[in-house]
Amino acid sequence: MTRPAGAYDALLARVLPQARDQRVWEPADGPLPALFVSHGAPPTLDDPQWLDDLHAWGRSMPKPRAIVVVSAHWENAPVTICGAAAGTPLYYDFGGFHQRYYTLPYATPDATDLARRVAGTLGPVHHDPGRGLDHGAFIPLMAMYPAADVPVVQVSMPSLDPSALLTLGRRLRALRDEGVLVIGSGFMTHSFAAMRNPALAGYTRAFDEWADDALTRGDVDTLADFQAKAPAAHISHPTADHYVPLLLTLGAADDPATATSTIASTRYNNSIRSIQVR
Repeated sequence: MTRPAGAYDALLARVLPQARDQRVWEPADGPLPALFVSHGAPPTLDDPQWLDDLHAWGRSMPKPRAIVVVSAHWENAPVTICGAAAGTPLYYDFGGFHQRYYTLPYATPDATDLARRVAGTLGPVHHDPGRGLDHGAFIPLMAMYPAADVPVVQVSMPSLDPSALLTLGRRLRALRDEGVLVIGSGFMTHSFAAMRNPALAGYTRAFDEWADDALTRGDVDTLADFQAKAPAAHISHPTADHYVPLLLTLGAADDPATATSTIASTRYNNSIRSIQVR
């Protein structure tokens, strides 16, 4: 039997020394991009191509001084910050997988200074010291920054309203000038129906093509109005939670028209398109 997360074990064995030595961001590098990551579930850690693509993406930039993640898996109002303490246990917010997925660590360093900086940027926020990073945060970061040597905090979505995520992104935008990587983590299409029924793959493909076209044009208004304007929105996103982190990313960007797809493929009849934008 294949060892669960065996592809992740192989990635670590191959890249960990160079991951520790990756050059850290300096002010002369200019603002880091904002990212939207289609994060995947634990089986991502069994997919060598997906892991390699995520790792190469992380290597394509200077190592950030810190990371702020807004994940599809945490909606809480008012805005709340978690994961700031060194080695905060992960929040394994999934079920039905092999036990090994519930024991894999990602022990990030102390991020209390980052949490204070984020709170200073956002204004009054709540703190949840007991909640660790959820899988929308730690699964992609395990591949992108496998040495777990970058401070990370997670910030909750205040609601699923696209305008609220755009506003949150705009308020986080200035952190990019300080070497902080701002990540919205969701899924370009998130249809369990398509996972179960390949006949629906055409609908998720149409949604992905629509989103790619709007991103290429920097048309934030159209992307924000996805429920009315996107083809097959009700199939591709029965709920908005995995889509609206894209709006967080666009809000954090200086110029949405600079969006480029760093990963543009499919898994389980869904798009895992992921973007970076300046």
